[in-house]
Amino acid sequence: MKSARRTLASSLLALVGSSVIAAAAEVDAGYDAFQAAQVMVNIASHSWEWGTAAEALLELYNPELSVFSANPFPNGAVPKASGSTFALTYARQFINRNSQVLVGNSAVGDPASLGVSAILLGQSDNTYIGAASREADYLLNNAPKFSNGAISHRPDVAEIWADNMAMSFPFLAYLAVQNNDAGLMQTVFTQIGLQRNVLKAGDLNWRHIIGPQSQDPGLWSTGNGWASYGMTRVLYTMQKWSGSSGMTSQAATLKGWIKEILDGAMRSGTDGGLLRNYLNDNSWFGEISGTALMSAVAYRMAVNDPAMFGQSYISWADANRKTLASKQGGDGIFRPAVNPLNWLDKAKDNDGSPEGQAFAVNLYTAYRDCVNAGICQKPATTTISSAGIGPVDLVTTLIAPVTFSEMPDPTGIACGGVQSCDTNGCNGAFSGNTKFPVCTAGDRKGCQCTTTDKTCGAQQSCDLNGV
Repeated sequence: MKSARRTLASSLLALVGSSVIAAAAEVDAGYDAFQAAQVMVNIASHSWEWGTAAEALLELYNPELSVFSANPFPNGAVPKASGSTFALTYARQFINRNSQVLVGNSAVGDPASLGVSAILLGQSDNTYIGAASREADYLLNNAPKFSNGAISHRPDVAEIWADNMAMSFPFLAYLAVQNNDAGLMQTVFTQIGLQRNVLKAGDLNWRHIIGPQSQDPGLWSTGNGWASYGMTRVLYTMQKWSGSSGMTSQAATLKGWIKEILDGAMRSGTDGGLLRNYLNDNSWFGEISGTALMSAVAYRMAVNDPAMFGQSYISWADANRKTLASKQGGDGIFRPAVNPLNWLDKAKDNDGSPEGQAFAVNLYTAYRDCVNAGICQKPATTTISSAGIGPVDLVTTLIAPVTFSEMPDPTGIACGGVQSCDTNGCNGAFSGNTKFPVCTAGDRKGCQCTTTDKTCGAQQSCDLNGV
């Protein structure tokens, strides 16, 4: 299936113009992040992969819009991003604009990975702000909750996944800025603590999944990457928004929680220079995904707090980055990765992991920004020779546009305009347990609908089904 996805054409969108790509002081990280990004967009096929890819593209091509920029919230507000921004053009094709969640038929948290993109798109098209608001309403008010109140990552049972740390909470923190809602930012912090209380094992690292359906108490490397990277994005959002400038104790706590995960990873053994798929199990092979993402976190935190995350963190990330550079093939794929759809698969994935490719891009942008901040050491200029033109700066050869074939419509249901909950396929079946009623049956299942003054129950209208 992966090889079939990889054959999709990717040539319709040429990237030109300052409104699409912002100039960045690129560096030589030892590998081609732009080629990695091209593979990423070619093979991404699930909601969390699309959202993760969109974030990676934003950091790569429009870093001024990322929360990691020097001023991500001018005048205390979400920046007025152009809809033609490359990462947003990519993300827009996957976002449902008139349903309860941004992508249907998915886990609770996965669609939220597209939430930041939806908010940025909403700066030029308010329809996306409505979509983001409904997504947040679902997360906060309708998703199952664990016994301690932590938001579940699964829609049918209360189950906590480390993965969700990078999906739901960076989005909700960004929505707090959009809505000028410091209370929501506090809710995000509280939720992160609740998730940690369920997943943290022992002194440092987090377990992957706790719950009745897919229990996985192992210290999954990628899961610890998801958790630490998600907290890092929330931390930067919290610190750089004027509306949460008073949340200094919460920011300090987040730093400590991120440090725990990095410290645990740094103490873990490696295989071939890479962190093992499960940090606490020497029977596992070293793989690129968790290694890349936690190394990116180390660079981001070294910039955020050089005193707390000093040279030992930079040196660790440097060593990992150099090892990862040797793992990129001529086709742009980093190998080996864990199977992203089966983390317990002992077979090495050499076909390309969409999230693993994204994490390599995250690592590159984190290293680039660390060098440009003067925290990380700038690499010596690397040159290559081409017959007839002499030495060529390698960095120049790496700056290349990523292309993709834009889909004509968002995936999922084509909802169209909001209609009555009692007609046109909705048939009186709707979720009344949400701020935004949504059809639960018929050919408009998943679409927002409007109720009437005769609506009397959680699921049915009074004027239907013999009532």
